[in-house]
Amino acid sequence: MNNFQQTLKNEGSISGHGLHSGKTVTMTLKPAPTNHGIKFQRVDLPKQPIIDANCDFVIPSERSTTLDKDGIKLITIEHILSALAGLQIDNALVCVDNEEMPILDGSAFPFVALIKKCEIQRQEETREVFQLKNNLILEDPATGSKIIAMPSDSFKVTVMVDYNSQIVGPQHASLDHFEDYEKEISPCRTFVFFHELKALYQAGLIKGGSVDNAIVLVDKMPSQSEIDELAKLFNRNDIEVKSEGYLNNIDLHFQNEPTRHKLLDVVGDLSLIGTSINAHIIATRPGHKINTDFAKLIKAKIKETKSKIEAPVYDPNKEPVYDIHAIQNILPHRFPMLLVDKIIEVTDNYVVGVKNTTVNEHYFAGHFPDNHVMPGVLQIEAMAQCGGMLALKSVENTKDYDVYFLKINNAKFKRKVVPGDTLVMKVELMGPIRRGIVEMKGTIFIGNQIATEAEMMATIIKRQK
Repeated sequence: MNNFQQTLKNEGSISGHGLHSGKTVTMTLKPAPTNHGIKFQRVDLPKQPIIDANCDFVIPSERSTTLDKDGIKLITIEHILSALAGLQIDNALVCVDNEEMPILDGSAFPFVALIKKCEIQRQEETREVFQLKNNLILEDPATGSKIIAMPSDSFKVTVMVDYNSQIVGPQHASLDHFEDYEKEISPCRTFVFFHELKALYQAGLIKGGSVDNAIVLVDKMPSQSEIDELAKLFNRNDIEVKSEGYLNNIDLHFQNEPTRHKLLDVVGDLSLIGTSINAHIIATRPGHKINTDFAKLIKAKIKETKSKIEAPVYDPNKEPVYDIHAIQNILPHRFPMLLVDKIIEVTDNYVVGVKNTTVNEHYFAGHFPDNHVMPGVLQIEAMAQCGGMLALKSVENTKDYDVYFLKINNAKFKRKVVPGDTLVMKVELMGPIRRGIVEMKGTIFIGNQIATEAEMMATIIKRQK
């Protein structure tokens, strides 16, 4: 998966009518800045209110996913959300002049085509990705629906359905790579059983439905009077059922197109989490309700995880990324001011270092000599040196540059650091490095407890020769 956030290069529009309302609507996609997320805007209403694509705003609805914020609704949003998520668009403004998204051909492909016409623009900041670490399960006994999320190094989806029908028997579909979404998933159309149509129409739904925007499954031959009644309801004279199978004998894009469409919906509905996730989603008989309920479950898990701030895993048996000799080749510090023993993890966004404390440290001789405590300023310095290792990754020849402190904010000391403690220090970028200015957040863990944290600003300066 691409690590950088993405938006659109240009704006573009598409028009159609809503599946359930039948109302004509024009939808315009617009670029958005980093960390904006996906938002909808009702440009037909006074003040043109904006609603975040967020599972917190989902309300119960039949055969679609609906958002409602302060009485402002957006209906059938799952297909455009699926297209945006499938092409890894993180930031966009979706403007509509009615309450329901256009159904078009019943798939996500027209939206994918529109996004590609607008062109995809890579942005400067990296994408936040939540790494699931434990299984999550949600079941709905009433419908037989079940969704499991399992830890994975990327986002994957597997869907299984069985409608006890000769037309749609047991099927499954999978998406292992976003690169496959456009061709393998986005063209798959929504579907409905023939025997459901009348009840759905009488319930005020599918007013914009037709054989042009949905696959109609015929698992039991209807009478001619039932066909005529349906033709009258939809004001169509070209409806025909020659045999069990598909209304008007349409050709499927894939043998398991209905199941692939269910997967399409899962991708769209789970994008309402608002954060990219690394997890393998396994869904059995999914529907919009369990999809969005599961999105809320994952979002709650993300919130819980962020509040806990899990300590990095330190395995002393594992070879470090940089040992003390490699660190001395990068940092200019020496005894008694070299406060990092090894670096155990380095990415583009963060670094994890280790500092072992012993009673022989020089500062213990004079700092609370009868009750040894590592000075807080040296804890900050140790984190800053880890940050220096991260900052100097951005230059070619580290020996030509030094990293200097500019500012420290929000420093907090939550427990004493004493001889024998092993400090595991995680320092992460708070934003991209610009003009040599580095903003970092540092956290010191002792075991699974936070000992110290602070926000730091530093500058990378070339040495004078």
